[in-house]
Amino acid sequence: MRTHDADVIIAGAGMAGSTLALALASGGLRPLLVDPQPFEAQLAPTFDGRSSAIAYSSFRQWRTLGAGEALEPHAQRIEQILVTDGRTPGAAARGASPAFLRFDSSEIADRSDGEPLGYLIENRQIRAALSQTVTRAGIPVIAPMAANHLEVDAGGARLTLSDGRVLSAPLAVSAEGRGSTLRKAAGIGDIGWGYGQSGVVATVKMQRPHEGVAHEYFLPSGPFAILPLTDNRASLVWTESTARAEALSGARPEAFHAHLMRRFGEFLGDVEIVGPIFVYPLSLSLAERMVAPRLALIGDAAHGVHPIAGQGLNLGLKDAAALAEVLVEALRGGEDLGSEVVLERYARWRRFDTVTNALAFDGFVRLFSNDNPLLRLARGIGLAAVNRIAPARRFFMHEAGGAVGDLPRLLRGQAL
Repeated sequence: MRTHDADVIIAGAGMAGSTLALALASGGLRPLLVDPQPFEAQLAPTFDGRSSAIAYSSFRQWRTLGAGEALEPHAQRIEQILVTDGRTPGAAARGASPAFLRFDSSEIADRSDGEPLGYLIENRQIRAALSQTVTRAGIPVIAPMAANHLEVDAGGARLTLSDGRVLSAPLAVSAEGRGSTLRKAAGIGDIGWGYGQSGVVATVKMQRPHEGVAHEYFLPSGPFAILPLTDNRASLVWTESTARAEALSGARPEAFHAHLMRRFGEFLGDVEIVGPIFVYPLSLSLAERMVAPRLALIGDAAHGVHPIAGQGLNLGLKDAAALAEVLVEALRGGEDLGSEVVLERYARWRRFDTVTNALAFDGFVRLFSNDNPLLRLARGIGLAAVNRIAPARRFFMHEAGGAVGDLPRLLRGQAL
């Protein structure tokens, strides 16, 4: 019998990959992480300027895996979400437009154990908390190091690293992101397209309290989101055409601030930009398959989506929870972790959810990122109707919180 270096080798020690490693270790498996970037580089303020909306079910998973204590001080509760369709921002806050939708956490408190609609956390703080928890759990991390090649046979998967070393395990997992090397090595294609848009991301300090309210304005050029952070800050995700986004990122600070305030509105007072400005091209990427012989895909390696609904990372965390549960059950049943029958259980569990969500987000982008009068009328009627139907509002809140469907145990706050 071949001696393996680990039970599961995970290429990619980002947020989804590290979460999977913690989940596997909690169930008695031996994971090993490989990443081109050491944890120290991932924690730098210039590495990732984004913040993520974390569903309360995803946060339950982190609590169960021991990362919750480190994350709590940096997690801003989202108590309300205001969605507005208009040519200028601020309509929902001023009550000047009927085309808005309000979600309030108090409406679902009886079924969510008092959880908020979600949490807003800066990605660098998530990475810091997960790296601390991974280190504390004694999970080996090989970095900086890339996985350059994958070979599989009946005995396992062999990964060749950039320094020439070869590691083996019954199963390899790609959590490498959209440009996954292992996915390509396994011959898994991807379907996708660009939107001709980029997200301009900045963190701001606000004059007036945000009170845990997240705002999303659907403007003709694309959504403009004000996402509350701790210390009365907010993460702005400002969608524009790629050419305009690049021009904005290179503008003089006073010119950028003037453009920003025209979109931001005045209801939260003046804002001060803190930290660098980032630009991220927006596109859709969907893997044709989530598994191949002795390989599973999670996170952006399987599905990179538009941030319009703030669910991209949550889909990856749900992948991690589902794959970990399948593998831990396989271990306890004495099965081969990388066998086709085991991997198909994971693929079957996650396939429908990932495809339907990716297509739904794509539809939202096309419906809302335009100024067509007929579409504007239709979506205005739709927003107003949902706003008046309490059961519909509650369904969307539970869906966004990750509480709908066949949930893995970790997302229910239960240990493996």
